[in-house]
Amino acid sequence: MSPAELLRLFGESQSALESICAPLAVEDYVVQAMEDASPVKWHLAHVAWFFETFVLGGAGAGGEYRPYDPRFRWLFNSYYEAVGDRHPRPDRGLLSRPTLGEVRHYRRHVADGMARLLEDRSTLPPAVAFAVELGVNHAEQHQELIATDVKVVLANNPLEPAYLPRPPRAPASPVELGWVAHEGGLLEAGHAGDAFAFDNERPRHRAYLEPFQVANRLVTCGEYLEFIEDGGYRSPPLWLSDGWTICQERGWEAPMYWVRAEGGWQVSSLHGAAPVDPLEPVCHVSLYEADAYARWKGCRLPLEEEWESVVARQGPPRIDRWSAHPEPLRAPPPPGEVAQAFGSVWQWTRSPYVPYPGFRPFDGAFGEYNGKFMSNQLVLRGSSCATPPRHARVTYRNFFRPDARWQFTGIRLAR
Repeated sequence: MSPAELLRLFGESQSALESICAPLAVEDYVVQAMEDASPVKWHLAHVAWFFETFVLGGAGAGGEYRPYDPRFRWLFNSYYEAVGDRHPRPDRGLLSRPTLGEVRHYRRHVADGMARLLEDRSTLPPAVAFAVELGVNHAEQHQELIATDVKVVLANNPLEPAYLPRPPRAPASPVELGWVAHEGGLLEAGHAGDAFAFDNERPRHRAYLEPFQVANRLVTCGEYLEFIEDGGYRSPPLWLSDGWTICQERGWEAPMYWVRAEGGWQVSSLHGAAPVDPLEPVCHVSLYEADAYARWKGCRLPLEEEWESVVARQGPPRIDRWSAHPEPLRAPPPPGEVAQAFGSVWQWTRSPYVPYPGFRPFDGAFGEYNGKFMSNQLVLRGSSCATPPRHARVTYRNFFRPDARWQFTGIRLAR
């Protein structure tokens, strides 16, 4: 990829970050509502930190760049041990300084450095070009994290503020659940080719699958409500042992953001609070809840290779916009295809997040990007309504702990 193309992608990623922040009040940038969710201000600074640390401060970048503030190397490091110590994650919400204004000045300083590095050049050292492209994809990840993290902030405010006004929505009708059959056998999965992919998506490898079926759409809120009303949260046989323990300890009785209200359930969204729409995909459920629901239905969650082998037959993702909330399915998919694979909710699989055969992490500090998290986490596939469209692809492997609920996570059944 040429320096000019990399500069264009860099600029687009920075503009997208600013656009997603535009509806926020100043106060929204600094609040940290839970340990896993970082303040928006920290996200903005960390994205700049990534480019400053790994691109502008790299050996191949020419050595002309001067860091904005050497203390930021520690303050906005996320988890890179190779870079050095870092400010504790649970305390990010205590950072009243630097101010939001200074963080924006820091971002402009880094952007100016990136422009000087990439403008009027015909080539770059391969390591620098890779770091820029990885940085753009990293920025896209944080674009989605800003949406999910600010949702926690707004939903915990008793004034029920909205991130964006609720847009008009055309009426929808129920779509019958169907099944897409796959013959199984010895298949190939994982990323191949020269296009960008994270190290955990590689290499292309073989996997053997028994014949299976995957649901042609996601589980809806209305269907999940039937599970709740049938005592799903009070029935230990449906739950994995760890899940049942967490369910009891945390008092779960519905997906995250669902609240019992007079007249029925309400859900907090980035559009504010509203009655649960039975036709929307159920969202913000943990792996434990997804697994319990699947067992209640006499089904299971798909393996990640099952998900990929079915969706890959349909070609690249067909989404072109970012959204603040998943929408109901408007029409059934064509025979043999699945709907809502991308752009709605991340879909839990029952596959542990482990390396593919022949996995090799990125070189240097980038080896910490994915590989060291391959323990005690489960894989999710697809993309959510809050995922930047360019960031969605068939081989993408998202991963979270099985109790995580604050991301846009939902359910697709298999059997």
